[in-house]
Amino acid sequence: MKGFTLLEIMIALAIMAGVVLTVITSFNYHLSVVSRDKEETIAVLLARGKMDDPGFKNLQEKKGTFAPDHPDMTWQVDTSPTDLPGLNKVILTVGWGGDKNKLSLVEYIAK
Repeated sequence: MKGFTLLEIMIALAIMAGVVLTVITSFNYHLSVVSRDKEETIAVLLARGKMDDPGFKNLQEKKGTFAPDHPDMTWQVDTSPTDLPGLNKVILTVGWGGDKNKLSLVEYIAK
């Protein structure tokens, strides 16, 4: 008789299960990386847009959101003088995910 024994089939299934588990784990990890990178890219683009806004230097508000397009992303501006006269350091911090994730952009602005 020709064919496979039960032991050979069980070993082949065990090997296949290991391969499938590895592929699924790798795929899941890479999906999370893509999602995180997408959020960081959106945050950087929103922060750059806020800093490039002509009225950014004269903002009365020091914090807010990017509503209505991105209401879950918040921004905060901190201004401090530097050691050089006539120069201020402006830090724009963008937070998302319940402020679990944050990134900051720094710009130096003449008074």
